[in-house]
Amino acid sequence: MTHTDPTAQALIARSNRLGADKKNTNFAGGNTSAKGVATDPVTGDDVELMWVKGSGGDLGTLTAAGLSTLRVDRLRALVNVYPGLEREDEMVAALDYCLHGKGGAAPSIDTAMHGLVDAAHVDHLHPDSGIAIATAADGEALTAKIFGDRVVWVPWRRPGFQLGLDIAAIKAEHPEAIGCILGGHGITAWGDTSEQSEQHSLWIIDTAAAYIAEHGAPEPFGGVAAGFEPLPQEERLARAAQLAPVVRGIASTDKPMVGHFTDADAVLDFLSREKLAPLAALGTSCPDHFLRTKVKPLVLDLPATASVEDQIARLHELHEAYREDYRAYYEAHADESSPAMRGADPLIVLIPGVGMFSYGANKQTARVAGEFYVNAINVMRGAEALSSYAPISDAEKFRIEYWALEEAKLQRMPKPKSHQGRIAFVTGAASGIGKAVATRLAAEGACVVVADLDLEKAQAAAAELGSTDVAIGVAANVADAGAVQRAIDAAMLAFGGIDLVVNNAGLSLSKSLLDTTEADWNLQHDVMAKGSFLVAQAAARAMIAQRLGGDIIYISSKNSVFAGPNNIAYSATKADQAHQVRLLAVELGEHGIRVNGINPDGVVRGSGIFAAGWGANRAATYGVKEEDLGQFYANRTILKREVVPENVADAVYVLTGPELTRTTGLHIPVDSGVAAAFLR
Repeated sequence: MTHTDPTAQALIARSNRLGADKKNTNFAGGNTSAKGVATDPVTGDDVELMWVKGSGGDLGTLTAAGLSTLRVDRLRALVNVYPGLEREDEMVAALDYCLHGKGGAAPSIDTAMHGLVDAAHVDHLHPDSGIAIATAADGEALTAKIFGDRVVWVPWRRPGFQLGLDIAAIKAEHPEAIGCILGGHGITAWGDTSEQSEQHSLWIIDTAAAYIAEHGAPEPFGGVAAGFEPLPQEERLARAAQLAPVVRGIASTDKPMVGHFTDADAVLDFLSREKLAPLAALGTSCPDHFLRTKVKPLVLDLPATASVEDQIARLHELHEAYREDYRAYYEAHADESSPAMRGADPLIVLIPGVGMFSYGANKQTARVAGEFYVNAINVMRGAEALSSYAPISDAEKFRIEYWALEEAKLQRMPKPKSHQGRIAFVTGAASGIGKAVATRLAAEGACVVVADLDLEKAQAAAAELGSTDVAIGVAANVADAGAVQRAIDAAMLAFGGIDLVVNNAGLSLSKSLLDTTEADWNLQHDVMAKGSFLVAQAAARAMIAQRLGGDIIYISSKNSVFAGPNNIAYSATKADQAHQVRLLAVELGEHGIRVNGINPDGVVRGSGIFAAGWGANRAATYGVKEEDLGQFYANRTILKREVVPENVADAVYVLTGPELTRTTGLHIPVDSGVAAAFLR
């Protein structure tokens, strides 16, 4: 009922417009509200309601489901029971008693600000230009100079009920004002109409940006430091791919993380400048920023011209120092009521000349963390251009990071899926068994690299799984070592590393010994035996560098142990793959890498191999119609059930999931029971 109100619909449209442009606010940052009159379905009387963006949503993609709807009279009545600053967190639970109707999002911490301010429409945003003023050492004086009496300075205060009271009082005391700069935080603007509020918000944002552009110092980050200039693009990306597994291992010491890499111009410029180290050490300021990026990043203090080996050694040294520093930060500010320390690894790692790695529990979180640090770079640039960058103190950052309300939000998050945080690389994944495996792993929370000989098909299959935060498609001729390394490098740059490899790429030719040519033999061995070796080798290098263990799965075949007719080249190469499983299980075990195999049989439906002529050949060999081949295979099994690609995907899931963590060197038959292929 209430979300279809014209006032609510206008709010959603305004929010989407503001959130669509990153100059106005960062992803999931800020909130908007609108007040209007609706009919109370209980009394039939008019009642004043407020629609406000709820907790956790994003303005750019806000829908009706992301709004909270509250009664304004009840919200403002909370002033009468407000117990004071020391107990202001209690007011968040009280907001539940102000809700109107069912459904909708949970009210956010900023709800009080929107409700207590005497304006029909309110926007609270996190624009880079506004935060630059908010974090400048003389931000209050700059606010007066830039905006006159139209915008009022509000000293830093942690978001909550008291901040709402403060801004409400400021608006009442300054009737000429259209908004305020929140010290260390962002901006708030208001208006009598939705259009006016939006105009006021944009005026503050654009006026701040124009002032910085006109009056700011030309090189706010100082001069370029020798040796820290960006490497040429090809060299830069190659170095990033080499460092990615090492850096991911560092970021995943306490818990597995997915990575994101960017070499955006703003990042490379910041990393090349003389002020990089001191500014990075100050950390970010806006609560949305440092909650995603941690208090400060880890910065490699070697030039881009240093060797990869020296950079890796130094990164490990810096990581130990970072962890000690973070623990000291926690212990300096924690008390008996503080939640336990959540982890001491960096979420942002800056590599001069190369770019930035950012990390999160999933790819979207990792990507957004990087976007937030780019916001922080823009903020620092603006603040340094006009004054000097002065973020909120570490003590205040700690009060946000380990806030009981923030901890409660984390505890409410759904339990992660079995493969969340894992990065899978599946060969031959554009169709058949490989596509079923990729689909299952993505459904279980993994990030998936769909590797296939045909790039367009790989990209199309990846797109079916979701956005590039879920899956990407890459070209991979597994018989070519260079192509394999390029595909693995693409995984490094897309998701930060690799945890799970499925050697599935294959093809087959059904021929007798006398009809099998040397080219037939070489083709099948190049793709399956050699290809599996090359993929396992390249992936293992990255896994060892990560120090996180991993899984390598070989999709072998019943034919690796069963002697079928007219099948010499295919069966021999499958036997080669099967023994690679045993050999690599022994060799890689010390690194925590488990190697297992799956022996399918008779996977006709959806199979790329069968569709490419193998099915017709096998049908002719057995004297059955091609369309009956699947049932023919089923009838000769113990269970009399046809095997489909999803059955193989289930086996991959079990072998790589949480239940078989002590299993390596195993082959699992997925053949509905073929006694002649029982493992002995």
